[in-house]
Amino acid sequence: MTHVRIEVESSVPEAELRLLHQWLRQDRQAAGPRVTRVEGRGRPDEMGTALDALQLVTGNAWSAAAFVVSVLTWRQTRPRPPRVTLRRGEVEVTLTDGTDDEIRRVVALLETADGEASLSPEGPQEC
Repeated sequence: MTHVRIEVESSVPEAELRLLHQWLRQDRQAAGPRVTRVEGRGRPDEMGTALDALQLVTGNAWSAAAFVVSVLTWRQTRPRPPRVTLRRGEVEVTLTDGTDDEIRRVVALLETADGEASLSPEGPQEC
């Protein structure tokens, strides 16, 4: 099983995560119904929970390339493309421009079986 956590940084991250969740659920090649919402505590002045992230749980037939392309395509549809961070184990990457080189690097990092990719000790790698 592969677990990938998806986080979005924007002025309205909860709304963007809801839209990305819907996008990924409709793209059966990228993620299909295996995308779930990760809810946390809401702000102190709000009742209920807040949407913190999305969680993708996959099996052996998962296509990291299809997933990354789908997320980047969704990102390009946004009026102000949000910062999207993907985490798999200790590997953390932030999507930026969607070039072919970026896609190759992100896919390689996400497909690393043991989670030991060349990740800078300072934090997430921007691709």
